[in-house]
Amino acid sequence: MTTSVSALLRERGAAIWSAAVSHPMVAEIGAGSLPHETFRYYFEQNVRYLEDYARAIALIIGHASGRRDITVLTRFLGQIVDTELPANYSFLARLGGREDAPLAATTYAYTRHLLDCAARGDLATGLAAVLPCQWSYGELATPLAAALPADPVYAEWISLFAGEGYGELVQASTGLLDQHAAGSDEARLAGLAAVFDRSTGYELAFWDMAYTSGQSDERRNSAAR
Repeated sequence: MTTSVSALLRERGAAIWSAAVSHPMVAEIGAGSLPHETFRYYFEQNVRYLEDYARAIALIIGHASGRRDITVLTRFLGQIVDTELPANYSFLARLGGREDAPLAATTYAYTRHLLDCAARGDLATGLAAVLPCQWSYGELATPLAAALPADPVYAEWISLFAGEGYGELVQASTGLLDQHAAGSDEARLAGLAAVFDRSTGYELAFWDMAYTSGQSDERRNSAAR
């Protein structure tokens, strides 16, 4: 059986992928032991991230070549605009955060990567950029949903990504990438892998940044100065 392109990309970056989905912050969310102020910082950055994530998906829709492309991508966009962003705004309000927090360096770099790939690349390149976020959240939430924490903020957040509908959307999105990357030569696959790996790396960096409430970004900025 031929391995799909999405599976090849996932396997190539398995070490960083595993570090992201099993991050200490993810474990503490699952245990309900993460300090609320840490989660508040996460949401302050994540609402800014998701706004640009939605813009990136909208740009990818511009590369759609048929009904299936449009159907899957508009569902993907709807998940962000109609479900995840409202939920994130709500979590942020409950935790006393602000929607206009300045972009941290990691958030800025990740969103610029997504927007660049979505605007300048083709549909497969755009999907390779945005999929690690969608896909990894479904993967990390599934085991956490088996024993939800008592804290409703953490339980509700996990439940956003653990339902059957979310998993089916991930399958549709990865399937769309597989369709558009079918028959790619080695150079093409290497290019898609580079995009996918960079996004996976940013997923890990985002967790690191959020877990330290931005201290990792501050250290990088100080070093640069």
